[in-house]
Amino acid sequence: MALVAVAADKGAPGVTTASVVLAAVWPRPVLLAECDPAGGDLVYRFPADGGGRLDPRHGLLSLAVATRRGLLPDQVWEHTQTLRGGLDVLTGVGTAEQGAGLEPLWGPVGAALAHLPRADVIADCGRLGVDGPHYGLLAQASVIVLVTRHDLGDVVRLRERVPALMAALDRRDRMASPVSVVVIAEHKGFHTALAEVGKALGHGKGRVNVAGGLAYDPGAARQLRGEWGGRLDRSLLARTARDVAGQLAGSLPAFGSQEFAGGSGGWSRTGQHTAVAAAPGEG
Repeated sequence: MALVAVAADKGAPGVTTASVVLAAVWPRPVLLAECDPAGGDLVYRFPADGGGRLDPRHGLLSLAVATRRGLLPDQVWEHTQTLRGGLDVLTGVGTAEQGAGLEPLWGPVGAALAHLPRADVIADCGRLGVDGPHYGLLAQASVIVLVTRHDLGDVVRLRERVPALMAALDRRDRMASPVSVVVIAEHKGFHTALAEVGKALGHGKGRVNVAGGLAYDPGAARQLRGEWGGRLDRSLLARTARDVAGQLAGSLPAFGSQEFAGGSGGWSRTGQHTAVAAAPGEG
């Protein structure tokens, strides 16, 4: 029902991790979509439901082919797969060359994801880069989430990138699109880090706000490759991700009177399910 685009300015610090973890604890039905034009790696990192491998031919590439012939948003589910534990995913392109081949279709694909019935979409969009065809997908998002480390250089680069992003959205008549920032930081001094980043970005003085932070918790992140259990559920990573997910989801339009269990993967309404992810900062 809403598209949440997750991206970063340089080197995509933690974008894949943030996207997967947020999807794992998202309080509403959700689809994780790999929309990085430089290529994704879900098919190499994560097992499919039942323990097999994800099919790299079945995902964004097959969806793009269908889009050329005209696509109803509900048909997106025909191109999704399920990770071990029940998270529905739309796997992305494997290489930057494949991503370049999709340039005319990023906008239509974004429109289909933005109007997906029965679930929100969290899209891993990788590195922002300069304005180009890929921004057609970003322009369809209900909110754009920018991931940054609590590092002076990263925050300064992000602050300089935001005006260019705003200008690109404005050129596509998306002047109202909000931008939220998620900070990856050590939990010691966590709230201080969020405050410092917010101050540097001028929190509350425009279209950019700090939605929260993800704790740098590599041990918990590694556990996400297995079953979602009590220890992981109580980890700093899970707790901070749940806070961010609640903040972001709370800003989206309500589903209304319709409540769904998700798409083809049989999504759990509670969001308590198995998930897999890499350690923060690894993608």
